[in-house]
Amino acid sequence: MSTLSDAKREIREVVENWAVWRDAGDWNRFATVWHDDGYMTATWFQGPAKEFIEVSRKGFESGVNILHLLGGFSTDVLGDRAIAQTKMTILQRGIVEGVEVDVSCVGRFYDFFERRDGEWRIVRRQPIYEKDFMIPVAPAEYVPLDAELLHRFPQGYRHLAYLQTRAGFEIKPGLPGLTGEAVEELYAQGTAWLGGSTSAWAH
Repeated sequence: MSTLSDAKREIREVVENWAVWRDAGDWNRFATVWHDDGYMTATWFQGPAKEFIEVSRKGFESGVNILHLLGGFSTDVLGDRAIAQTKMTILQRGIVEGVEVDVSCVGRFYDFFERRDGEWRIVRRQPIYEKDFMIPVAPAEYVPLDAELLHRFPQGYRHLAYLQTRAGFEIKPGLPGLTGEAVEELYAQGTAWLGGSTSAWAH
């Protein structure tokens, strides 16, 4: 019989597999961390996990350089539902205003999990963007940022959004940050999910 500690261990393994398999381009195994109705939100993508896998694969093959580091982990489990929060850093390298840069965005993965047929998998992943920064790969370089474009985005992911906008992506505004209405709404949805709501978006 599965125990609470077993559930937490299995959920943590799924979270870690997500980062390793996605960054390695292991798309067949990456697909196994999601339920069939899984949904992914990112700065540059919002939609079904199956579509996220495909666009990530195309980006990987075309040289888009996005990596993920994981840190502390906490999960709340109630029956066959769970909410997992994992400290993470998104790392992306690209060209901004003619200069090669690295952007680091620190935050949390906020994951809605469900156990179906004995398997814990992700139903919904919503990153929380807490703070970010941009540095040139060559320390002596200077990056002449457009201040108006930079401040168009929330503080938690404005440098990441700047790089991705310059790379041609359409960036979603108003995503959850460390504080504010968006993250409070997310927490309410998480509480409702643990309470048995019919949707990972309900509260």
